[in-house]
Amino acid sequence: MSIKLILADDHPILVAGVQYELAALRTLDIVGTASNSTEVVSLLDTRPCDILVTDYLMPGGDIGDGLNMLSFLLRRYPALHIIVFTTIDNPAMVSSMLELGIKAVLNKADEITHLITAIHTVYAGSSYLSPSIQEICMRTDASSSTQKLSRRELEVIRLFVEGASINEIANQLNRTKQTISTQKSSAMRKLGIQRDADLFRYAYESGLVGGSVTTESPSD
Repeated sequence: MSIKLILADDHPILVAGVQYELAALRTLDIVGTASNSTEVVSLLDTRPCDILVTDYLMPGGDIGDGLNMLSFLLRRYPALHIIVFTTIDNPAMVSSMLELGIKAVLNKADEITHLITAIHTVYAGSSYLSPSIQEICMRTDASSSTQKLSRRELEVIRLFVEGASINEIANQLNRTKQTISTQKSSAMRKLGIQRDADLFRYAYESGLVGGSVTTESPSD
C-alpha cells in the first residue's frame, strides 16, 4: 500500500523538483500539490492523504501560514501527519512547531533523501528532524532575548515585519486588533525596543524573518 502525500509550497519549481525525486518510489503516491493554505484545505477535504509536506512560509491563503496554519490543520485533520519542509533555521520556530504536534521538520538545504526518510518514519508513527534542524535545535542560548517571547508574540512580530498590518494580523490569527497591538507592544517591551524601525532591524539581524528566533513560552 502506498503512502498518500500532498505537497505544498509557493515555489512551483521546488514542488516540481520534489515531485520528480519522489515519483520513482513505489511506496509514495502524490495525490495533489498546493501553493497556499486555501489549496491545501481544498485538497485535504476532497482527497485521502496520509502526510502533508508543507513549507512554513507560504502566504496568500485564507488561513495564512506559519504557526496559525499548522495549528488549524492539526485541529481540523487530527489523523493527518505533517512534515514541515522549510528554510526556517531557528530553534524557537522549530520548537514551536514540535510543541504543536508537527511530526517532522526538515531544512530544504539538506539532501532530499532526508525527506524520503522522514516520510516513511512519520508514516510509521515516529518523528524526524533533518541534520541541519538537529544542529539548530542544539543551539540553546539562555541569554537570547527572543526566548522571552511567547509563541503568539513571536508570530505577531514575524507577520508584522513581513509587512502585515495590525488589522491583517488580527484577521489572520482570529484575534482582536487590540489583542494584536498588546502582543506587539509586549514583545517590543521584552526586547527593549521602542521604535518600529528598530524592530525591523532586530528581526532581520536575529533571523526572525526568513530564518531564526527563540521562544520561552508557548502560551499567548
